[in-house]
Amino acid sequence: MNKETNRIEYKLEFNSDVDIEKEVIAFLNYPEGGLIYIGIDKFGKVVGVFDIDDDMLKIKDRIKNNISPSAMGLFDIVADTREGKELIKVIVASGSEKPYFKKKYGMTERGCFIRIGTASEPMPQVMIDRLFASRTRNSIGKIKSHRQDLNFEQLRIYYEEKRKPLNKQFKKNLELITEDGSLNYAAYLLADENNISIKVAKYKGTKRVELLESNEYGYCSLIKATKSVLDKVELENRTSATITAKERIEQRLWNPIALREAIINALVHNDYTREVPPKFEIFSNRIEITSAGSLPDGLSEAEFFEGFSIPRNKELMRVFKDLELVEQLGSGIPRILQTYGREHFNFSDNFVRMIFPASSAIDPDQSMHETETNATGGQTGGQIGGQIGGQIDHITDRQKEVFELIVDNPKISRKELAKKLGINESAVQKHLKALTDQKILERIGTKKGYWKIL
Repeated sequence: MNKETNRIEYKLEFNSDVDIEKEVIAFLNYPEGGLIYIGIDKFGKVVGVFDIDDDMLKIKDRIKNNISPSAMGLFDIVADTREGKELIKVIVASGSEKPYFKKKYGMTERGCFIRIGTASEPMPQVMIDRLFASRTRNSIGKIKSHRQDLNFEQLRIYYEEKRKPLNKQFKKNLELITEDGSLNYAAYLLADENNISIKVAKYKGTKRVELLESNEYGYCSLIKATKSVLDKVELENRTSATITAKERIEQRLWNPIALREAIINALVHNDYTREVPPKFEIFSNRIEITSAGSLPDGLSEAEFFEGFSIPRNKELMRVFKDLELVEQLGSGIPRILQTYGREHFNFSDNFVRMIFPASSAIDPDQSMHETETNATGGQTGGQIGGQIGGQIDHITDRQKEVFELIVDNPKISRKELAKKLGINESAVQKHLKALTDQKILERIGTKKGYWKIL
């Protein structure tokens, strides 16, 4: 274990004498954020934590209640293990509403801190005044929603699924209200009904000339829209396979982990104050993911790629993390970079675009996507599509989706089909019956059987 740095602070233990607020505030005010480890002495020796769960709850409570502006959505507390001993790691992002301070002392040198070298030092009053004068006001947490008759049943359901039921104070706890008590723009985005439309477009070929599909997900809670986009792109992220005499080599069009992180990143960090939602475009040779807004002020491209985080929409970040759509702060970009290099990111004054090439060029205009290239002369998905020919034109788009999922996995169950398509099993059964009636599919066996492509 290394020694402390400008971005790493060690604490031997957590107790009432440890000024955790001071260390968190210093990193919130620092351009790069930082990490606080509990259970390591100042020399880097690992000693561990005795009651990790209780300490984590106490740390979260103190950060939540004793720091202003609110740090919710800007920190993460996770368990870590070093040398076989349990530690607590507090991940702190650089905040966009500097200066942060202890509520008890306000915006004074006793309340504001900044990281200098390996220490958290009082912030000079002249710096406090300068930061306050330039504080970002244009945020979804401060903008009043033009609609105040908002409902949140979808959000309630998602929280209940994670066994985190929302109480009567959830609007305040999730920071969905302005200082005067009105619902803010974050609330509008998370409400059951809004005017935000998120599109997944699919083109023939490599240019924006011939549009094959324009799927619209929106006018609902951003969480529901996010899940719909993830499901649609997952459906498009097919597996291509090459079968040789020795082995079957399978590869999906895009790395699923990197793709999911990119989608979530675009949705969470989009600049919604411009009323421009992110968009997702699928071409025969690539997928493009575009979000509105340049990098946040104070975050360079180099820092962005290194995983430093300044959440543009901390209210959304908090909800996405609660619902386990986001693992922890700053983890998304490093996950993407494990597969796709920096050259796949484009930054402009108004947008950030990620462009991921397909592992093989598959034309989305084919009646059936080519899912296999058989080096031993067997049928491919494209050949199957050619054989059923005109029949494919006489089934619905949903039935095409069912068929394509079965081509990918002939042993897929009705339950799995329902989950991937976001419909109930009875609806799946109707689509399967239509496909079998038209002699496109045949069921071989019962419960442990499989689907045969006719």
